[in-house]
Amino acid sequence: MSSPSPSSSVRVRLVTPPLGPAARQGRFGYGEPCPGHEGLRGADTGAWAGRTLDEVAAEDPEGIRRWLTDPSFAPPGGESLAALTARVGAHLAGLAPGTHRAVVEQAVVRAAVVHALELPAAAFWRLDVRPGTETALTGRAGRWNLLVGQPQPQPQPQP
Repeated sequence: MSSPSPSSSVRVRLVTPPLGPAARQGRFGYGEPCPGHEGLRGADTGAWAGRTLDEVAAEDPEGIRRWLTDPSFAPPGGESLAALTARVGAHLAGLAPGTHRAVVEQAVVRAAVVHALELPAAAFWRLDVRPGTETALTGRAGRWNLLVGQPQPQPQPQP
């Protein structure tokens, strides 16, 4: 895995936006761009983009089964989860020292965590990423760390 050099420190704040109408309906995305971070654009779901999981499953149940179980399987005209993870990982490896903030799709956060922690590809589907949250990764000395458990804001006393 390619990571920051021992003398550098990189912090990446991956922010997921609130769910839009299409995501609330369970529609596949269109690989939304991530300004300033081309490698963190959303997953390319090819011919499935804009359709719901149920719609695609009714037409191509074997394709959905493979997509959920085989990280190297790509939707027609799209990219595989393995390719998404490799693309996101290459982008992370190329970041300059400092703090970076990117608004990304939930799949990009999953791919970043799988890459950074060197998890097996099957872990992608085991990571739940909530909309409207931030996930932070830090890199130094040839490895990445996941920042988990940031403190909650303290409630303000009522007058």
